[in-house]
Amino acid sequence: MMVKRGGALLLQSGRRPRVDGFALVVSVAGLSLLGWIVASGSVAKSGPDPAQFGLLVAFVVLGELLPIKVPRREEDEELTTSPTFSFALLISSGVAGAALALALAELCAYFFRRKSLGRSTFNIGQSTVALFAAAGVLSVLSEVPRGRSPFFETSDLPAILLAMIVFFLTSAVLTATWFARRHKVPVFDHLHQDLLFRAGVAGASLALAPVVVLTSEHSLPLIVLLLLPILALYKGGRQAALNEYQALHDDLTTLPNRVLLHDRIHQSILGMERDKTLVAVMLMDLDRFKEVNDTLGHHSGDLLLRQIGPRLRSILRESDTIARLGGDEFAILLPNVHDRAAAVQVADKIKRALDLPFEIQGLKLNIEASIGIAFAPDHGKDVESLIQRADIAMYVSKGSGSGYAIYAPEQDRHSATRLALVGQIRQAIDDQEISLYYQPKADLITGQVRAVEGLARWNHPERGLMTPDDFIPLTENTGLIEPLTFYLIEAAVRQGRLWRDAGLDLVISVNVSARSLLDHELPDHIGDILKKWNLPPKAIRLEITESTIMEDPVRALEVLDRLSQKGIGLALDDFGTGYSSLSYLKRLPVDELKIDKSFVMHMHEDENDAVIVRSTIDLGRNLGLEVVAEGVETKEHWDKLTELGCNMAQGYFLSRPIAPGEFMQWYRQREATLARADDLHAP
Repeated sequence: MMVKRGGALLLQSGRRPRVDGFALVVSVAGLSLLGWIVASGSVAKSGPDPAQFGLLVAFVVLGELLPIKVPRREEDEELTTSPTFSFALLISSGVAGAALALALAELCAYFFRRKSLGRSTFNIGQSTVALFAAAGVLSVLSEVPRGRSPFFETSDLPAILLAMIVFFLTSAVLTATWFARRHKVPVFDHLHQDLLFRAGVAGASLALAPVVVLTSEHSLPLIVLLLLPILALYKGGRQAALNEYQALHDDLTTLPNRVLLHDRIHQSILGMERDKTLVAVMLMDLDRFKEVNDTLGHHSGDLLLRQIGPRLRSILRESDTIARLGGDEFAILLPNVHDRAAAVQVADKIKRALDLPFEIQGLKLNIEASIGIAFAPDHGKDVESLIQRADIAMYVSKGSGSGYAIYAPEQDRHSATRLALVGQIRQAIDDQEISLYYQPKADLITGQVRAVEGLARWNHPERGLMTPDDFIPLTENTGLIEPLTFYLIEAAVRQGRLWRDAGLDLVISVNVSARSLLDHELPDHIGDILKKWNLPPKAIRLEITESTIMEDPVRALEVLDRLSQKGIGLALDDFGTGYSSLSYLKRLPVDELKIDKSFVMHMHEDENDAVIVRSTIDLGRNLGLEVVAEGVETKEHWDKLTELGCNMAQGYFLSRPIAPGEFMQWYRQREATLARADDLHAP
C-alpha cells in the first residue's frame, strides 16, 4: 500500500493551468517506457499462470478504484493497495505486466473517479519509472522474475528487499518533489516530513508483496485472506494520518491551525531569500461576530465560521494558506509575493468576497472584516514578529474602519513597547520573574479558607509589578501562552507541596487559556508535574471560561474528560458572561461554578443581577456543584450570598491577592481571629 496525493488541481477562475516542467519530464519518461513495452512485445510475456496474472491485475485496479481518503496537509491523500499487488506482479511476471497494470488502474481511476488528467498522467509516469528502477535492481542482483514456479528463492530475498526500497524511495522522491514544487515549499523539508508517514504505511504494505506471490503459487483463493492484514494497514495508516491532521488543523473549520501556520510561515521565510520575494502575513478579524452568536446562537456562529475558508480559498493561490487562530480570528499567508501591491490586491479580493451575503439557516448575513498586513523581511524575519505586527495593523484597521492596514511602527505608539515585552516574557519565565499571587476563597458559613486562586504577577525589573491584563494578551498570538501556562501550573503545584509540608491543605486554582485547553497533551503534562512534586490531583483545580470551551466544544470536552478522569478538579469561571447552553453545562465534568464579579458587585442595586446570582446558585446546587462568588467586596455581599446558599466567596472583603511568602502569615492570623470569634460565641 502506498500513499498518493489525491484531488484535482485547484485553479483560479479564468486562469490556465501552469505546466510544471518536472511533472512533464516524469510523465513523458513514464509514458515512453510504457510505449517501449508495447513496441517490444513484452506485454505477451505475462508469466506462466494467466489466472494468477489476471487476479493480481484485478487487485491492482480494485485498489486504485477503492482508496481510503485521509485529510492531511494541504489536500487529501489516498491510501491504496495498488503498489503492493503491482510489486507482486513485478516479482512473478516482470516489469511489463506490473507497469501496464498500474497504468490501467490509473486510467480506470481517471474515467470512473474523475481524477484530473494531469495528476493521473504524473501518477502513471512516476509509478512506471519506480517500477523500472526496481526491475533494474532485480536484473542485476538476481534472476527474478524467473518465469516459472517458484518465482523466487530464498537467495533472492536480499535483492527483492533492495528493489522494494528503490521502488519506495523513487516513488516517494518523485511525488514529494512534485508536491513541493506545486506548493512552493522546500523539497528536502517536505520529503523529510513525508517519508516518516510514508515509510510506516507503504513500507509495511510493500513487504506483503512476496507473501502475495507465495500465496498465489500455493492457492489463488488464499490471496483473499491477505486482505485482513492489508485492511489492518489501511486502518493504521488512516488513523496515523488523522492524528497528524487533527494536531495541525482546526476541528470546526478544518483549516490549518496556529501550529501549522507557524510552520508554513517559517518555511516561506526560508524560501524568501532564495526567490528574492516578500512574504505577506495577514490577520483577519470578523467585525461584530459576537452579535451573530448573541442573536442567532452559537450554532449559527459556527456555520458562519465554516463558510469563511471555502469563500476565501476560491480567490487565493494554491500556495497560499488560510488558518483559523481561534474564535473569529483568521490568518492568511501569502508566500512568494513580488511587491506590497500584490498583497493589497489580495486584501481587496478578500473584502469583496466577504461582501457577498452568507446564508445561515435561511437568513442572509452581511459580514465585514478587519485585516492587518505585515511583510517579511520589511517588518521582521521571524514568525512571532510578523504575527505580532500583523495583529497591530489589524487593530488599526478595526479602529479606522478602513478594511485593511499595512503595519507601520507609528500606527501604535505602544507597539514598540508591546514587542519589547513579548521578547522579555520568555526570559522572564526563565528568570522566574513571573509568579503567582494567591487570593483566598473562604467558606461562607464558617469563614474558613479552603482554597486559593493563583493569579499571575510579573515583577518587571523596570515596570514593577504587572497584572495579567498587562502581559497575558501579548502571549496569545506568539506561541508563549502554552509555556507560560505550564510554568504557572508547576509554580502552583510546587507551592501546594510546600504548604502541605507545612500542614496547610488548600486547593489551588489556576486559569487555563483556550490554546492550552485544546492541547491533547495537557492532561499528561499536568499529570507529570503532579507526580514530580508528589501532589494528589485533587489539590489542583483548573479554571476555564465558557468562551474558552465554546471555541472548540468537541475537542475541549475530550481534554476536560481526560483531566477529570485523572482526578484534577475543574471550575467554570465567569459563569453567565458567555454564551454556552445548559446542554453543554450538564456534559462538562466540572466541580465548581464561579459567578462572575460583574453580577455579584451590583446585585444590591440591579434586580437583574440579583436574579442571575440567585439562579446560578440554585443551578449549581441542583447539579451538585460547588458555587463560588467572585467580587465579594462588602459585608453586605457576604451576608446576601450566605442567605442565598452560596458555598464560597472570593474578593477584597476577604483579601487581595497575597504574595506566596506572605500568605502563610496571613492565613495563621485569620485562623487565630476565627478561633477567638468562636470562643466569644461559645456558651
